[in-house]
Amino acid sequence: MNLIVTCPRHLEPETEEELMSILGEFGDSDVKVSITNMSGILTAETQLDPIEVVKKIKDMLLDEPWSVRYCKRIIPIQKVIESNIDEIEKSVVELSSQILEDETYRISIEKRNSDLSSKEIITKIADKIKNKVSLEFPDKILLVEILGNETGVSVLKKSDILSTEKTKRSMSE
Repeated sequence: MNLIVTCPRHLEPETEEELMSILGEFGDSDVKVSITNMSGILTAETQLDPIEVVKKIKDMLLDEPWSVRYCKRIIPIQKVIESNIDEIEKSVVELSSQILEDETYRISIEKRNSDLSSKEIITKIADKIKNKVSLEFPDKILLVEILGNETGVSVLKKSDILSTEKTKRSMSE
């Protein structure tokens, strides 16, 4: 998986269709979309760069806001690992090299079907990263998405995560 997509509950099949159609338009005819056992959550595996996919969908929304109806949030994932605190720590520390020396960061954890301790994960990761923390306006977000026994990890700018509703709302202001 290199994309996590959220949608309204019980509209997973429509979201799957929409996502496959969008990624097909972008040139990935071999995309694999999976509806998870968690309501409103899908994962996708695309040959395309997940961060580029988010940018292209954002551009698409700005041109035709109605073209994306079911996908609510689209989150790029750079690495998938087993849901275990040591694995998560190791992977995040590896990816943290993407944070430049003078950049600030924040750790965001989203857990579904997991009883791992967010506090413990944050403490272990934060101990290993020397950059300054900024909870309000970080340059980079260390994102840990725990979906049961699988965890997706990414180092992203805030603009790399797409919320279709926020994007549409910002257009009407």
